[in-house]
Amino acid sequence: MLSPPLTVAQFTALGPAHSGYTELVEGRPVSSPAAAAGHNFACGNLISQLAAQLPAHLRVTYAPDVDLELAPPDAPGFVRRPDVVVFHRGASDPVRASEVVLAVEVLSPHSHYTDRRAKRLDYAEARIPFYWLVDAASLTPLRLTQEGVFEEAPVATTTYETRDPFPVRIELDQLVD
Repeated sequence: MLSPPLTVAQFTALGPAHSGYTELVEGRPVSSPAAAAGHNFACGNLISQLAAQLPAHLRVTYAPDVDLELAPPDAPGFVRRPDVVVFHRGASDPVRASEVVLAVEVLSPHSHYTDRRAKRLDYAEARIPFYWLVDAASLTPLRLTQEGVFEEAPVATTTYETRDPFPVRIELDQLVD
């Protein structure tokens, strides 16, 4: 028998998954395989570069639960776990989408479709203002428009430099081993 859909609070109360990680989509837990070493290396190096350049009111972390705030608290919820998240200091746990400044997905062979399509739509609906897709030594920056869709900027392949959402310079060749 299928268990009933979960709210964000019920999902959070389950605690961490034992293998890989779990997200919540329309109240249903969704598992994903554990990330490979190269993926984790890229995430760690990206976090190091971001942390050194963040304004004092922001924090960066690896794969936190993000309540997309797409459903009322008593309804089946949505929790995604971006690879890297920049959010406001003092954010709640789980982090709420309204506290997120930037979500980053480092693409893996098993995550291309989800990261490029499903999460792009989810993050746009959750009104996360900036979304980056990192693939090997390239970065595709996306910015949320007033219409609520992501607009892609040109892909960066050596260095990515921007002033929004904060001044930052990312050396992409340092993300991979």
